[in-house]
Amino acid sequence: MKKTRHLLALWACLPLAAQAGAIDQLKAFVAGTSSLRADFSQQVSGQRSAKQTSSGTLSLQRPGKFRWVYTKPYEQLIVGDGSKLWLYDKDIEQVTMKKLDQALGSSPAALLAGSNDIDKAYTLKEAGRSDAVEWLEATPKSSDSTFQSVRMGFTQNELQLMELKDNFGQTTLIRFTKLEKNPKLGADLFRFTPPKGVDVISD
Repeated sequence: MKKTRHLLALWACLPLAAQAGAIDQLKAFVAGTSSLRADFSQQVSGQRSAKQTSSGTLSLQRPGKFRWVYTKPYEQLIVGDGSKLWLYDKDIEQVTMKKLDQALGSSPAALLAGSNDIDKAYTLKEAGRSDAVEWLEATPKSSDSTFQSVRMGFTQNELQLMELKDNFGQTTLIRFTKLEKNPKLGADLFRFTPPKGVDVISD
């Protein structure tokens, strides 16, 4: 399984007063952002592996609907349709399907695509300021989470960066560009039908 496959969704923020901390900005996003669209670039590094880079686009419709598309260096698609999570790897012609509530859990996607009750799943704390970026750290309360922590960085009241540390010794850094808040997104964007001939695995 490719390392990017466990990554779900992540994304945006609501404009706030300049002095607002990162936690306030995250909570305002959850309360006030119903949809978003953005480009992303992603870098995965580990203690014993070379850095891997990828890029693509994402769309999100709260609650629980998102489309995460990797276009480089290979094509991969992750779709949350509100009840199920679909992961499609075009190269190996395989689709993995999971129940969305189980897949979200205490994952980073739950911060942005899940419910408004962020504090129930995560312990949040301010993580300081670096190079004009205000950071927060979110630590999952559940021991079942595959992530140790998630850091989110805000600049000029927009989400710029996410840094994810998982239980496998990997760090994933995601940068967002061309972020558009509350665009109109068609319902078809969050529907997925496995292509004919591919293997479908229920996890």
